[in-house]
Amino acid sequence: MVVALVLTPKGFPVAYEVYPGNTRDTATLEEFLDRGIPTEEMLEKMRSRGIDCLVGTPKGRLSRVEKPLLEQTWMQARESVRVKILKQESEFYVYVESHDRVVKERSMRRRRLKRLWRSLHELLNRKHITRDDLLMHIGALKKEAGRDFGLVRISQPNPQEPVNEHTFHFSLDRERLRRTLLREGRYLLRSNMQAASPETVWESYLLLTRREQAFKDLKGSLSIRPIWHQLEKRIEAHIFVSFLAFCLHTTLRNLARGRAAGLTSEAILEKLSTLQMIDIHLPTTDGRHMVMSRCTQPEKDVSFLLAQLGLSLPEQPPPKIYASGQIGL
Repeated sequence: MVVALVLTPKGFPVAYEVYPGNTRDTATLEEFLDRGIPTEEMLEKMRSRGIDCLVGTPKGRLSRVEKPLLEQTWMQARESVRVKILKQESEFYVYVESHDRVVKERSMRRRRLKRLWRSLHELLNRKHITRDDLLMHIGALKKEAGRDFGLVRISQPNPQEPVNEHTFHFSLDRERLRRTLLREGRYLLRSNMQAASPETVWESYLLLTRREQAFKDLKGSLSIRPIWHQLEKRIEAHIFVSFLAFCLHTTLRNLARGRAAGLTSEAILEKLSTLQMIDIHLPTTDGRHMVMSRCTQPEKDVSFLLAQLGLSLPEQPPPKIYASGQIGL
C-alpha cells in the first residue's frame, strides 16, 4: 500500500489517503498535491492551476545552471544559510548553502571514505584471494559507500589474472572529490513563487524535511508497519490509529519546541511513562468495596518537564464505594 500525507506549513498533519501498493507516488498528485514528488508534467499542471510549487532539484541539473549562478551574489537567508537566486521566465532557481549541512555532509563523507580506503587496503593485503572473491567484496563495499564509491578509481584484474598489487590497485579521484566538496551542503531548488523572499523559500523547503520525518515516525516509533491484518477494514483501522498517534506526537513536538527545546516527543513520552494511574481496592466491614484511583507521585525531573510544557496532572478523584458483587462492573 501507499500512504499519502498532507501537512500544514508548521508540520501539523491535515489528512491522509491510502492507495494500492502498485500506485506510483506521482499518480497521487491529482487527488493529493505533494510538493515532494514532481515531474515536468505534474509541475505544468500545477502551474496551469495557479498553484505555487517548490521542489528539490537533482544535483545533475546544477551543471546546466552553474555558470549563470556563479555570476549571482549570495544573499543571507538565515544565520547559517545563504542563497543565490537565478530568475527565468516563469520560475526561478534558488541555490542554497547551509553551513550546518556542509559540516554534517563533510563529516559523513570523510567517515565513509576512510572506511572504504581501509577496506580496500585490507583486500590488497589479503593472501590467496581469488578474483571472484575480490569482486564480491568490492561489490559489498560499493553498496556500503554509496555515491562516495565513485570518488575512488579502482583497477581490477582481468579474468584468469592473479590478484596482486599490479592487477589490483586504486587511487583517489581528486578532481571529482574537489567538485563534490564544492557542492557539499548545497541544494538547488526550483519554484514559481515569484513574490516570495529567499527566507520564505527556504522555510518552505524545510517542510520537505518535516514530511520525511513524518513518514519516518509513522514507519518507526508509531508502528504503521508491519501490518499483520488480513481484512481491508482492519488495515484501514490500523493506519487510522497510527495517524492519530502521529497527530499527538506532532502536537507534543510543537509544544516542546518553544518550551523544552531539544527534547523529542519520544523522549518526552518516555519520561512521562513513569507516571501511572492505579486503583486501590479496600474491602469494608459491611461487605462493600472502596475503590480509590490515584496517580503516582512524579519524580523531580518529570515535575519540571510538566511545568516547562505547561501541563498539570488531574486532581485525585474521590473514592468510590461499590456494593458487593458490583466491583467488576
